[in-house]
Amino acid sequence: MDNPFKFGTVVDGKYFTDRKEERAYLAQILDSPNHAVLISPRRFGKSSLVKEVLNGQKREVIFVNLQAITRVHKLAEALYRQFFASRPLEKAKHYLSRLRVAPTVSYNPQTGAPEFSLQPTSDKQVILEDAFSVLEKAGEKKRLIIVLDEFPEILEIDKSLDKMLRAIMQEQKNINYILMGSQEDMMKKIFLRKKSPFYHFGSIIHLDRIPESDFGQYIEERLPVNYQGRGVTEEILSFTSCHPYYTQQLAFQVWFNLQQGAEVSSVVSTAIEQIVRAHDFDYSRLWESMNRTNRLVLLKLATSTTPPMENPELPSSTIYSALKRLVCAGILIKNGKYVYDDPFFRIWVSSII
Repeated sequence: MDNPFKFGTVVDGKYFTDRKEERAYLAQILDSPNHAVLISPRRFGKSSLVKEVLNGQKREVIFVNLQAITRVHKLAEALYRQFFASRPLEKAKHYLSRLRVAPTVSYNPQTGAPEFSLQPTSDKQVILEDAFSVLEKAGEKKRLIIVLDEFPEILEIDKSLDKMLRAIMQEQKNINYILMGSQEDMMKKIFLRKKSPFYHFGSIIHLDRIPESDFGQYIEERLPVNYQGRGVTEEILSFTSCHPYYTQQLAFQVWFNLQQGAEVSSVVSTAIEQIVRAHDFDYSRLWESMNRTNRLVLLKLATSTTPPMENPELPSSTIYSALKRLVCAGILIKNGKYVYDDPFFRIWVSSII
């Protein structure tokens, strides 16, 4: 029997858990001429939710992770590459002949897919307008869906990219945009600050942890029958606090151990130890990359939910800056209080105290 829990990649189909309200709301947005802004910490399932909804749309989707984009012309190249990947050469020529700054087209000999290159010295605004005009034209019969992941990266790619994109996107009628990001402060700055070009651009969806009752039912139904109702599910969720990724990861290991005949009384704690041990090298490398202040904060939060704001060695402003850095790095999550994103890393840190 296959392990019924999945983590590490996009989760869909039978592995997808709950999110009924978010799925319905996102689908409703895509059935209108509006756009969606999806905000959640890393590994909360943004991509899985989007894929689950898009599977039912039967519409063309262009997906770009902006973390992989370094320059404005690279964004245009990525859009062309995805759009023309499933189109014949003659169709590509038809679209490209209308552009003011046409990309150079070559073909990857290994994949046979077209590759596009643009000169970075060309007019950035014109390059973007050309690329998005191709997509707008293609959506005349049926609206396209464009997903831009880690959207705050636009502020790192080019200081004026937000203004350029907004000027283009606000005129389009044949595209639904899904703009995603895991840095909540940055996403709020982009979409909720009045001076921002993207102020109130789309409907905001905050993706939170999956409710315990829903996640509990999901896990319980997938445990071996003779282990259901014996407290295993509750112990898993107590440790992960219903974090989607880490719950699936721990449930995966627990299920495997149960199949091997593990003792139910210690199966969850054993699985936790196994996962922490498996990631010891990664955690060690991460710890070694941190400065003294970051370590001090993490050591305190490994055994407490209160950050060490009153510390005789460091001023509170320094501690606050460290907390902000750790949240931006995705190591901590601020949700009323500061907590570890990765509960297994918390166990690893507590072990070195």
